[in-house]
Amino acid sequence: MNDYPIQSVPFTAVKIQDAFWQKKLETVRTVTIPTVLKKCEKEGRIDNFRKAAKLIPGAFAGTMPFDDTDVYKAVEGASYSLALQYDKQLDTYLDTIIGYIAAAQEPDGYLYTNRTIDPEHVHQFAGKERWSSLVQSHELYDCGHLYEAAAAHYEATGKRTLLDVALKNARLVCSTFGPAGRHDVPGHEIIEMGLVRLYRITGERSFPETARFFIEQRGNHQNRKLYEFDGIPEYSQDHIPVLQQTEAAGHAVRAMYLYCGMADIAAITGDCRYMKALDAIWHNCTGRKTYLTGGIGSRRQGESFGADYELPNADAYNETCAAIGSVLWNHRMFLLHGNGRYYDCIEQTLYNGLLSGISLSGDRFFYTNPLESDGTTPFNNGSATRKEWFDVSCCPTNLARFLPSLGGYIFAVRENSVYVNLYIAGTASIKTPDGTIRLSMETLYPWDGHVRLNVRCSKKMQACTLYLRIPAWTTGAVMGGNLYRSFPLTGTAEEPYTLTVNGKQYTADMENGYLKIDRQWNDGDTVSLTLPMPVRIVKCDDHVAADKGFLALQRGPVVYCIEEQDCSVPIEQVTAVRFATVTASFRENFLDGVTVLSGDGITAVPYFAWSNRGTGKMKVWIPEV
Repeated sequence: MNDYPIQSVPFTAVKIQDAFWQKKLETVRTVTIPTVLKKCEKEGRIDNFRKAAKLIPGAFAGTMPFDDTDVYKAVEGASYSLALQYDKQLDTYLDTIIGYIAAAQEPDGYLYTNRTIDPEHVHQFAGKERWSSLVQSHELYDCGHLYEAAAAHYEATGKRTLLDVALKNARLVCSTFGPAGRHDVPGHEIIEMGLVRLYRITGERSFPETARFFIEQRGNHQNRKLYEFDGIPEYSQDHIPVLQQTEAAGHAVRAMYLYCGMADIAAITGDCRYMKALDAIWHNCTGRKTYLTGGIGSRRQGESFGADYELPNADAYNETCAAIGSVLWNHRMFLLHGNGRYYDCIEQTLYNGLLSGISLSGDRFFYTNPLESDGTTPFNNGSATRKEWFDVSCCPTNLARFLPSLGGYIFAVRENSVYVNLYIAGTASIKTPDGTIRLSMETLYPWDGHVRLNVRCSKKMQACTLYLRIPAWTTGAVMGGNLYRSFPLTGTAEEPYTLTVNGKQYTADMENGYLKIDRQWNDGDTVSLTLPMPVRIVKCDDHVAADKGFLALQRGPVVYCIEEQDCSVPIEQVTAVRFATVTASFRENFLDGVTVLSGDGITAVPYFAWSNRGTGKMKVWIPEV
């Protein structure tokens, strides 16, 4: 079976023991996942499956026909969590929910509670018949999240209960759509990547074939009408055939999921046309349409990408789900190409525009993530601060499913080459053709740039190439492109990274953003990498009108902002002059433990941690003068 030339080391083979991430993942396990499950109960999302199964009476609960996906995403996140730390009560509860889902499935595999509960009175978006309003109904979007949840549950527990539900549904979809069937496309992508994930489990060729059909039907309108939303013809990336697309366009989350599906098909088929289109879109997205925080989708209208360099700050939309989608897409691009620039984007997004979506307490969320706030104007679906839940609660449940899977993004392997992509302390057991190599990573990243790797391997282990990523921020590039450039503070010299093997300085070639260490490894070898972390001033390309004449602060991968409670003068009067000299210091008991940047009467805090001390004004970009 063809697949990505590089493979991730599964999250089940990685144990995170990291001062920064372990605390956050424990909060997700003990607070976030229980919170979203309780919300799904309270809002009637779980009861919708019971109603569809005729286990209880009642009408569909909820305002949107795609509320089933919140349950699927919660199940997916809980499954990952089970694999990391077993919880019998959670395991049993998931079995109960899955029982309801299975009972709600119609005999031929169809599963969409909004229709099954009362076929004569469906949501206005759903259409009178199955599949008759795909651009709005989200029927296939629901299917995609079902498949992702089923795969996660199967991989985490070995149980087939939800997997069998998903396979029955997928076979119905594959028999309904295709060259000899319906020529429709999903209004909201994700089923494409879900079908490929089921293919990896079963080997059923109809799954990726149908995914490819959905992808290549976009932009081909011979048998159907182009769907426009809010005057945006590219809203669902259906305006022209995908292989002709060169720009990130339309609804940002839909776009990310489409590009993920395209990358999956490129990996399976080796079709270079997909790779050419993806490369063009990636360069456009990263070089002209991505915020410093890694956020994407600048327009509130249609939750969409704007024009090139249209990156307003206070009005930035930057949906949390889009940030998650960006990580998923860039991860696939790395697996295709093996270039560190994709992980530069992942890291920048992960520590900033994604992590900002969840409160330090784990139970309040941002739907949108602006880079400036006046503290009063609502931006977060009617709020100027984080909320407990939303009518469309895709972001909280998406965070609950993504964060527990973080371990699967740290390491990757290609034959006898091992990639260290993210510097997160912990251990990993990595299988190569010549044996298993075990890596133990020690680091205080992102606050400290020193990384130590301890190598354990058998005597039979042959030569293995270890690739260590050198982040773009160490050289002044941000996310590997030209949209942003960073510079050390005036009077601060650039320090090079240092590399040692077994305590001795080691010279390694640079390849695609990685230091390449090619040697015969012995049990007990150590590798130390030190990445200097001076405070850096960031400037944006002058094409971005919103940031012209402004500066931002970054240290390591972390972008900083100022909040009014940390300013000795009104925040409107703060200029970069106050950060002419900066002291970086770690505060263990502040915002769960962060490094802050202290200037002249002003303290800057990590952007991801803003709005955890009440509502107030905030800025990322500070006037130069």
